[in-house]
Amino acid sequence: MTESFVALPGSARTPPPSWTELPAWADEERIEISIRVPRRPGVELPSVEALGALPPGERRHLSREELTARYGADPAALAAVERHARERGITVVDACPSKRRVLLAGTLGELRKAFPADVRRVEHPSGHAYRQRCGDQHVPAALAGCVEGLFGFSSQPRARPYVTLPAEGDAGAPNDGSHLPGDLARLYDFPPDLDGRGECIGILEFGGGYRDSDLQAYFAKLGLPCPEVVAVPVGGRTNAPGVSRNLDVEVALDLQIAGAIAPGARLAAYFCEWTEKGWIDALETAIHDRDNQPSILSISWGWAELEAAGHVSWTEAAIDAVNTSLQEAALLGITILCASGDDGSAAGIAGDQAHVDFPASSPYVLSCGGTTLRATSAAMDEVTWNEGARTPAGGGATGGGVSELNPLPTWQASAGVPTSLSTGRQGRGVPDIAGNADRASGYTILVDGQELRGVGGTSAVAPLYAGLLARINQRLGRPVGYLNPLLYEKLAPAVFRDVIVGGNGCAGAGGYQAGKGWDACTGWGSIVGSRLLLALLDEAPSSAESAEGPPSHVDRSCSPPDALPRSA
Repeated sequence: MTESFVALPGSARTPPPSWTELPAWADEERIEISIRVPRRPGVELPSVEALGALPPGERRHLSREELTARYGADPAALAAVERHARERGITVVDACPSKRRVLLAGTLGELRKAFPADVRRVEHPSGHAYRQRCGDQHVPAALAGCVEGLFGFSSQPRARPYVTLPAEGDAGAPNDGSHLPGDLARLYDFPPDLDGRGECIGILEFGGGYRDSDLQAYFAKLGLPCPEVVAVPVGGRTNAPGVSRNLDVEVALDLQIAGAIAPGARLAAYFCEWTEKGWIDALETAIHDRDNQPSILSISWGWAELEAAGHVSWTEAAIDAVNTSLQEAALLGITILCASGDDGSAAGIAGDQAHVDFPASSPYVLSCGGTTLRATSAAMDEVTWNEGARTPAGGGATGGGVSELNPLPTWQASAGVPTSLSTGRQGRGVPDIAGNADRASGYTILVDGQELRGVGGTSAVAPLYAGLLARINQRLGRPVGYLNPLLYEKLAPAVFRDVIVGGNGCAGAGGYQAGKGWDACTGWGSIVGSRLLLALLDEAPSSAESAEGPPSHVDRSCSPPDALPRSA
């Protein structure tokens, strides 16, 4: 009897028109695919907006065990997918109720026969070849109600790091504008005498790696204890320094900034592949990690919502899976911070249309934009970061705008979010907050024994504020969790330093302009850490501390840091 198959809703994908099709992949290639199954019958994940509007002391977060027991996988669907795979000789690597996932391994030919898909071999204009699943994904008709998403046939990238490197001649050279993370903690008035002890900051990494020797040398120079760093492999990917220097810079930036701000916190780096499957597997691993139990997750990577006009780069199923995982994180009390991108309003897409990146456009993350910081011993000023289009030689501008995929959240309804410059659509406004991202006022880090000064990008902003929240969680004695509704509806603008100058137009795309209050360049502005802590402790900031300027008690001295140790 011939088996019948049906198209999986939300799985449709069109190949990018600029890519070249190559001879087909061999059916003998071994891969893994991840199948997402529904929740238990009759249950839906609750809204988190009401939870996010409560003061931290009144929040009741679920434990990971409670989340699985109430909202985990439908046991019948999990068993049905396993049975279908085993009957066809496909290896069931894992069947996880908490992640609602069945992980399968087999040859490309075996998996395509069990779950029909048009998988092509395509070449990116850069010369790299990838598997590209085109059209609809199909599943057996008998499993139609048992599968929400299927990921893994495509190896096409869905992640780019949001880091900008110093100019070629600047690496290791004196840069009077470069900062160590502690400088930023002082300038942004992060609450002192806290180190994030007892917290875990999770960090997603889609490539690259770190060397323990770099971490030990960096923190020794700072006079800080080296934080505990745990590398968590996801889908076979591991800490792999030396494969790509640019990606190693990203990993170093994440770990060294977060660790310097919160040296008492554990840092869990989740290394994963840079595909849709990688995103979903990494988020599920981090969120349901019972060993490390991160209370904060920092993401310095993303990908444009729309790869070209009218072409959705992310599949609908992947967008839904990522958003759902982030919603689960909110229920668990995990705060997610995500860089908004380094390509201005263009989001790295050629043309004259404005775009935003995902998951920075998810309503369940704190989206982190970029500023240019100008500080002297007497004053501090910030404007919208915009060095122009990002190229291998440098440049970059803060991502920001209006989502074409995620609707306007209720907590953002009164913030004055404009309609999209491209479509006139009303959607989720990006970013929420901002911080130092310009190379001219950038960060000093250590990679492969070499000091790099003037590293920038919105990549730096997510771990910077992740460290702040680790300090705040430590002081509160509980996780802040999902912060967006509380920030917008009760705390803004009192806990922010408004950034009112500049715009993020870039690479020919029309941009947005900064202005008073929230805007689509820098959100509410940069966080004044002590004010945020006081507000979360339900204490009003002193009347002497105006919302327009820095608190008077903050040490504004910002002399250039001493040189870091170099390799022999």
